[in-house]
Amino acid sequence: MNRITLLAIATSMTLMTQAQTYSWKNLPKVTLPIFKKDTLNITKFGAIPDGMTLNTESINKAIEACSKQGGGVVMIPQGIWLTGPVVLKSNVNLYVSRSAVLQFTGDKSQYPLIESHFEGKKTVRNQAPISGTDLENVAITGDGVIDGNGDVWRMVKRDKVTEGEWKKFVASGGVVTPDGRSWYPSESYMKAEYEKGPKTDYTAIKDYLRPNMVVLRNCKKVLLQNATFQNSPCWNLHTLYCEHVTFDGVRVRNQPSAQNGDGMDIESCSYVEVKNSTLDCGDDGICIKSGKDEEGRKVGKASQFIYVHHNIVYKAHGGFTIGSEMSGGAHDIFVTDCSFIGTDVGLRFKTQRGRGGIVENIYIKNINMRNIVNDAISFDMYYFGKPVSLAAGKVEIPPVNEGTPQFRKFYISNIVCDGASRAMIIRGLPEMSIKDISLSDVVIKSRRGADLIEASNVSLSNVALQCTETSPLINIENSQGLSFVKVRSLNTPTQFYSVNGDRSKEIKVDIVAEGSVQFGYGAEKSAVVAGK
Repeated sequence: MNRITLLAIATSMTLMTQAQTYSWKNLPKVTLPIFKKDTLNITKFGAIPDGMTLNTESINKAIEACSKQGGGVVMIPQGIWLTGPVVLKSNVNLYVSRSAVLQFTGDKSQYPLIESHFEGKKTVRNQAPISGTDLENVAITGDGVIDGNGDVWRMVKRDKVTEGEWKKFVASGGVVTPDGRSWYPSESYMKAEYEKGPKTDYTAIKDYLRPNMVVLRNCKKVLLQNATFQNSPCWNLHTLYCEHVTFDGVRVRNQPSAQNGDGMDIESCSYVEVKNSTLDCGDDGICIKSGKDEEGRKVGKASQFIYVHHNIVYKAHGGFTIGSEMSGGAHDIFVTDCSFIGTDVGLRFKTQRGRGGIVENIYIKNINMRNIVNDAISFDMYYFGKPVSLAAGKVEIPPVNEGTPQFRKFYISNIVCDGASRAMIIRGLPEMSIKDISLSDVVIKSRRGADLIEASNVSLSNVALQCTETSPLINIENSQGLSFVKVRSLNTPTQFYSVNGDRSKEIKVDIVAEGSVQFGYGAEKSAVVAGK
């Protein structure tokens, strides 16, 4: 076979991969790792389960030996195993037995500063409690507990803990801010937090550079199954540039007060399945990312071909989230049969100017929510930004550039929410609306209804809202090509639609009752068209 023929075959295979299309009938398939049955017990390498002996060397020796002999299982038996950073190797399944606790030490000197990634950018951080780079066939399984000892790393806001917890933190040492609202583990951490400009003296701010608990970078065929991952110093589970990753039946636990206590951060990964898992964390629950700003766009590695199903998320900032670091883009993501209970937001999609990146082809169905603190569904392009109010006067429209993010082609159906502050917000940018969004078969009980701002080609079909504040039920600002079919209020609204802004147009509603639409801020009555 000559070189030209080989090149033709390779090109054909690449085009076939690029042309692969997924749907609910053809979901992305994730390949699981396979391991030899050979088992090495960490006690054979001198590990002692007394909760006081540091077993870092013994555990890492067991992993190294297992990998060198072709792989297998490294077993952590019953007991409390104190350790420093654990480094995974290819073809090794780290098995944490039931009644075993892998307890990471609170001695920060055990975690050297290393080159790392955080929030979409290269940086320097303390070494992760568990890490692996450039691996293939790697797993963490078993029914045991992995504890990151995050309490010694994280700052705490007083209003997020009980009075008893607050007193315990203060008594442990560290410093309290002059206003008495926050506790920091050290003076250097607090100074770094408030210091402006680039931070380059990493040794001086070591306490500030909290590690994510499990970091897997550029790995293939990864399995995290059944184990409990809790009390992380920063993010809990972080996969970066990985392929064929499975989260199955894991339990992720962080206190609601855990600063940056994300559950799962899946960043620039392909072929990922998240299933049968339970998350209760201090920040976003299941979160999709893909790099930040210019650096993320240069890498250009999207999160793609992801299937999320049969999970429960409690008390997170977002149940299922994309962003805000999504500069490499995200597409072909499927989410179904999940429950969000007590989260700040249910479905959360966030970005801002400067991020860039395209998020598209997102399919979500069969989601149940209860007691959502803020929005049941949120699309927001003003994350950490201040949106312009129509009341402030003419809205300036900046030019579109590579830093302009895009949200488009979201298909959301069969959503039930029992309790939220607001049913939904779709808020784009004047220069880049959020577009091509379909919401169908939705029932939401909330205090407020819906806000559609700088949105285009958005359809709401068979949507029922029961709101206590209905003046208006649906607020529209500078949006075009909207369609409302069988959208109804389960109580009598004071005002159904409020249409605002001189760029609002082509808004189609199937029934327009007399006086049900109010116009303001330059919106014309011709913007609304009645009829199916």
